[in-house]
Amino acid sequence: MRHVIALDVGGTGMKAALVGADGTLLYEARRPTGRERGPDAVVAAILDFAADLRDHGVRAYGEHAAAAGVAVPGIVDDAGGIAVYAANLGWKDVPLRALLSQRLDGVPVALGHDVRTGGLAEGRIGAGKGADRFLFLPLGTGIAGAIGIDGRIEAGAHGYAGEIGHIVVRPDGPDCGCGQRGCLETLASAGAVSRAWAAASGDPDADAADCARAVSEGDPRALAVWGDAIDALAAGLVTGLTLLDPRVLIIGGGLAEAGDLLFGPLRAAVEARITFQKLPLIVPAALGDTAGCLGAGLLAWDLLSVEVSA
Repeated sequence: MRHVIALDVGGTGMKAALVGADGTLLYEARRPTGRERGPDAVVAAILDFAADLRDHGVRAYGEHAAAAGVAVPGIVDDAGGIAVYAANLGWKDVPLRALLSQRLDGVPVALGHDVRTGGLAEGRIGAGKGADRFLFLPLGTGIAGAIGIDGRIEAGAHGYAGEIGHIVVRPDGPDCGCGQRGCLETLASAGAVSRAWAAASGDPDADAADCARAVSEGDPRALAVWGDAIDALAAGLVTGLTLLDPRVLIIGGGLAEAGDLLFGPLRAAVEARITFQKLPLIVPAALGDTAGCLGAGLLAWDLLSVEVSA
């Protein structure tokens, strides 16, 4: 059976799959990145994982994978196949596409940014399926974005497109790691809500999920924290939709797991802010933590389609 290898590399763990031509996940596996052992060890773990997936495919389906796709965090040179920089993995200028292709006996390899790759999957087979324009935002430790246009994800001239988490929504707000103040991700990410609720509740171990539970119970401190985050998120989203005019806004990540507790007031807050803009659909992501892996599989199949048509 023809298949491709898909790898989604995160800060602490890797998700992988063998993906069929129809997008079916034929086989799934997970491993730690081993980042505590340094960047070289992380690269070695990726290469070993890919080789093991190749071997499993041969045993299970009688043939080698036709291609591989890998999604990684940080700054990525998709065209050059270079993992340029990732603070949480410690690497710099890793020629990951070439290394993987060599380890996999020369099969073609596609390299992509993790959020843009997850957005590709959400756009084609997830919550944005059928939409010609969408914006995908996972609300996790930080906030990034993926801009979907006619079935592809816009990377920008330098590979930085979609970094909506660094739109300044509160100029007098908290310091951000990027060097600015009041960036969206310092106020509306799951990490930001966790920090705010830990301070408000007096529990240093409290997180965003705890805040959501307290909101559902009517805790006024939690309601204030939650309301501040939604107000900041709405401000950032209105900036995004003013610039991009998407048909669908797809919200994913840990904070989106709160469901209607987030989406009800968020839709209302965005609607209250718009003037001439068209209100897009605001929907939860559909693919959960499999989006990156599914997107990596799509990158691999796209690579094969380009080779066939060339």
